[in-house]
Amino acid sequence: MTISERPPSQPVPHRALRVRRVRFAHPAGALRRHYADGDLIMSHTVAVLSATFPPGEDFFVRSVRHYRDRITDPELAAQVRGFIGQEVVHSREHDHLNKALRDLGYRTDWTHRFIEHALAVADRTLPPRVRLAFTAGLEHYTATIAEQLLTSRRAQAMLGDNQAGRILLWHALEESEHKAVAFDVYRAVGGSERLRIWSMRVISALLLLHVVLATTLSVLGDRATYTPFRLPRSLARIPRSPFLARDVIRRLRAYNRPGFHPDDFDNTALLERWRTELFGPEGTLVAHANYRDAPEPPSGD
Repeated sequence: MTISERPPSQPVPHRALRVRRVRFAHPAGALRRHYADGDLIMSHTVAVLSATFPPGEDFFVRSVRHYRDRITDPELAAQVRGFIGQEVVHSREHDHLNKALRDLGYRTDWTHRFIEHALAVADRTLPPRVRLAFTAGLEHYTATIAEQLLTSRRAQAMLGDNQAGRILLWHALEESEHKAVAFDVYRAVGGSERLRIWSMRVISALLLLHVVLATTLSVLGDRATYTPFRLPRSLARIPRSPFLARDVIRRLRAYNRPGFHPDDFDNTALLERWRTELFGPEGTLVAHANYRDAPEPPSGD
């Protein structure tokens, strides 16, 4: 198969995408300043990503919803509804977390505004299919990192047993549940392999640049950075991060393979385990959950 050919159409498999209307409280003092296992850089990196999520997920919703009327497969149409509902709740809960992080001194408002402006420019200047291709690629990033968090006990320990860690575990579960939806919509509307792979290369460069620069600026604004040995110790931990493990890089790069599909990495057992662990009868997040359908954002592309 050449890189410009589109894989043959295949039925979309059933995926249960439950919209969990969770709510997390953020009382004063619930998070310590460097909440990610006391690590300076990791705490700022998570704050940057959390601030990026609300405008980013709103962009994902707009990109997928633009094509919703062209989806004829009832299974995929149901998954699109679940995808939109889950992303709406993610955006809301990260907004609440970002306010709590801002109260600790993290400039999540700066990151939010920058990403919101950048994506507004993308909405005005990029064709809808390119925006959808960007969405499918970014969903692969979030799902890959999410599944590493759900798999690695060391990754979970880095985030700690706190409200930020709980939110990220819930978010990771749902990103893993809907990881193929934007991708399947892209294929359903005729998206080419060439555009898909080209888009992934572009967003990989832009995402890396954003995270590195935004985290650097955030760290430089933290007084703890200038405490003797604090920054060097944190820098020394980066190469050993479970989120930079060889398997994570391999899975991210797999997206550039012609014929790739997110389901090439089976997460069935992982999802079942974490659905039970978080939302089963004795799940750790049951107290935060209300299973009524979440509302969709206002319509309009």
